[in-house]
Amino acid sequence: MDPAIFKAYDIRGVYPDQINEEGAWKIGYATAQFLRSLLSGYQRGQANSQSLCVGRDMRTHSKALANALIEGMNATGANVIDIGMIDTPQMYFAINHLGTCGGVQVTASHNPAKYNGFKISGLGARPVGIDTGLQDVEHIAMALLHTKGNADGSVEKYDLTADYKNHVLKFAAPNIRKLKVAIDASNGMAGKMVPAVFGDFPVEIVPLNFEHDGTFKHEPNPLVEENLAEVKLAVKEKSCDFGVCFDGDADRLMMIDEIGNTIGCDLMTALMVPYFLEVEPKSTIVYDLRSSLVVSEEIIENGGTPRRERVGHAFMKKALRDSHAVFGGELSGHFYYRNNYYADSGLITLVHVLNIVSNAKVPVSKLIKPLRRYHSSGELNFQVDDKQGMMDKLAKKYGDGQIDHLDGVTIRYKDWWFNCRPSNTEPLLRLNVEADKKKLLEEKLSEIAEQLGKPV
Repeated sequence: MDPAIFKAYDIRGVYPDQINEEGAWKIGYATAQFLRSLLSGYQRGQANSQSLCVGRDMRTHSKALANALIEGMNATGANVIDIGMIDTPQMYFAINHLGTCGGVQVTASHNPAKYNGFKISGLGARPVGIDTGLQDVEHIAMALLHTKGNADGSVEKYDLTADYKNHVLKFAAPNIRKLKVAIDASNGMAGKMVPAVFGDFPVEIVPLNFEHDGTFKHEPNPLVEENLAEVKLAVKEKSCDFGVCFDGDADRLMMIDEIGNTIGCDLMTALMVPYFLEVEPKSTIVYDLRSSLVVSEEIIENGGTPRRERVGHAFMKKALRDSHAVFGGELSGHFYYRNNYYADSGLITLVHVLNIVSNAKVPVSKLIKPLRRYHSSGELNFQVDDKQGMMDKLAKKYGDGQIDHLDGVTIRYKDWWFNCRPSNTEPLLRLNVEADKKKLLEEKLSEIAEQLGKPV
């Protein structure tokens, strides 16, 4: 088993060279041993508390990997609840709904079809990342010499579709007006879950790439602009109210307005701010530090408390729990909700957007227009071997600005700011720049890029 598959937030690699059934067995064994060891004496006595949930996406090798994973879990004596082919957010629901000590989703999210992997969650659907147990799982798995053992645990198969549908749709506003929405499932799990959840909901869906055959018509990553071409065309040709594009495991989405313009996920966060603060006045809202200044401005203007946080779902979820925040948004398209176990969900985000658009008196483009008051570069990657050295150099050069080191280095001026942060796994620095004028953005982006090199 290749140790390179253990990433900052999950386990991911190419099948079968890096990830295969033998490795899945070992990871299953290690995960069950680790998660069950965290239970208190009281928790051990609760129904299902020593069981784990296992789900999988639609990739051709996901079922075989899930079966091997389950066998490894059973070898520790753990019982497994197999919830079948699901979107990743359904795993978070299942862990809480069934009261298990955790679960694993077999998925490679937005990666190409040759990849697969494992997203591990603990009690209450808390993420298991490199700082919260994934190193322990890696250590146990890498120390195992074989994949043999008595399968002392049991396996039960559950279909949670009806319960999950009820959970997602409980966030829908009453008397929602019928909207027309183009939905690109990216040949991923939204292709199964959108019809299952919204089949009898008052929304007319224009479906794109709902089929599952193990391949992707386009890369299942909605953050890449070229992957939005189909949904943009459908929105305009079919006169839709808006469109969305999901990633492979349906925990993230991007939104398109009725004209066909991409709506950045920080602008989506800003759009939802007054909606949540009307119901939960003075609440905290969490956002990742790459987000436009418009997000914090909207939170303050609507009487909320802004909390700026490090990039990554592990940090965002912890921040939501720590501050009891009502909602959180990340530039990557993850949106998190207090009433969804502090976890992210693409389908629940769609419900909230439907509520907002249904209640609006103007089209989506007009809703977003007041939020487009800054000019942003988007995230650019630069190959830099000495990442810390370069960030120190930037901090020195721009030392007259307001500096913080929450995640990499962020430097603010009155009319522009930037964040430069390191990749966890590659020799890359990631740069985001924003300014109040387009010309200033271009000037500062060019200035910083000159020091970092050519974007990759």
